[in-house]
Amino acid sequence: MPPLSTSAPGVRQTKFRFRCIACGDVSESASQNFRCSHCGDLLEITYPHWKESGRTAQDLKSTWGQRRLSRSAIDLSGVWRFRELLPALEREDQAITLREGNTPLYELPQCARITGVPRLFAKHQGLNPTGSFKDAGMTVAATFARLAGFRWVACASTGNTSASLAAYAARGGMRSLVLVPEGKISWSKLSQSLDYGAVTCQLRTDFDGCLRLLQELVLRAPVYQLNSINPFRLEGQKTLALELLEQLDWQPPDHIIVPGGNLGNSSAIGKALLEMHALGLISRLPKLSVIQAEGANALVRTLREAAGKRLISVQAETRATAIRIGNPASWKKAAHVLEATGGACEQVSEVEIAQAKAEIGSEGIGCEPASAVTLAGLKKLVKQGFVKPEETVVLVLTGNLLKDPDYTMEFHRGDLFKGTVDKSASAGLNPLRRPPIVLDATLDAVMRTLQQSEK
Repeated sequence: MPPLSTSAPGVRQTKFRFRCIACGDVSESASQNFRCSHCGDLLEITYPHWKESGRTAQDLKSTWGQRRLSRSAIDLSGVWRFRELLPALEREDQAITLREGNTPLYELPQCARITGVPRLFAKHQGLNPTGSFKDAGMTVAATFARLAGFRWVACASTGNTSASLAAYAARGGMRSLVLVPEGKISWSKLSQSLDYGAVTCQLRTDFDGCLRLLQELVLRAPVYQLNSINPFRLEGQKTLALELLEQLDWQPPDHIIVPGGNLGNSSAIGKALLEMHALGLISRLPKLSVIQAEGANALVRTLREAAGKRLISVQAETRATAIRIGNPASWKKAAHVLEATGGACEQVSEVEIAQAKAEIGSEGIGCEPASAVTLAGLKKLVKQGFVKPEETVVLVLTGNLLKDPDYTMEFHRGDLFKGTVDKSASAGLNPLRRPPIVLDATLDAVMRTLQQSEK
């Protein structure tokens, strides 16, 4: 396959470069597996001429604010609205957009009382067009796939990436191929990729096996890879942090807490924080922390057992399927941003995830299980003294409640941990369960239920 260039047909010289995260080699093009031609590590996108643009931090903030009043399609995107910090397009109408981004920042008063952190917020990326944070990255990566002339795009996925890729491919007039692990993906997520027209293959392996196969495929077929090892994906996903800081009037929170799966999202957010600080958009860096499920804790083990020098892979197993990944591709990038921002990495149990998910739900804000690791992790970080009660904390909720309704129904019916968790370990979940009640269709029956619920 031809290399992917910063000056692909239809794109002017954008002044961005591909840089290896390990050896630092800089190039104007990238191979289809997005790995360094010298050492084989991952690439990232850099902008060596930013400081020559003459744009001040205040000028950028003003421009982005004014675009909120625009009706232009590219300005209605919460990603492309920040396009001065993205690879540039020749024309604005080249962007493949579904009005992604523009996600709300919620206060969490009940969870604040539970954790003892009064200033607690949730940035809900599950309110993107396909229901997850993946859309913020997919709009940029899919756009550059089309500009490079590719007709097919593909991904390996635990569900959310496949839904997003299929939607943006369809919107951009491209074909999509999705590789998912058989029996290890929510049907709700799989139904999205089917509806958006993807060629969907359920492989008898796990996510890591799907990704390995995809990386072989793209070297032999004219197929463009849209997993998070694609650095264009991370450029789009970093706008989450730009939008968040704008919502906070550019006053950085003390902590941003993110779920950890393949670690592209935490890497992207950390990259944005470092870039914003370097450009003078923020005066200090928040601490970025990553939370993983105990059964998919590759980064936790890598930092604790190998001091972040080598990846310790795990056989991933968790009901939080979006982060059921044992060999995260972006672990080096994530380790770097944790060190650069002074963040922490923690793990939480399946029971802790279920409890946190129900507690977030009690705010009237639903999320998928993987998102709830942030609240569960915050509780641990508070107990450890890493997060102080007077500090401001933002939890990044990555996926919508409707991404995995089976999990929610099993939780409330009391079936989620049958035969897998000791009853005493999950006993504390009972007050949070709200199973459906089957009644005779009489007023008396409903009145009795109402009265009992008042007790």
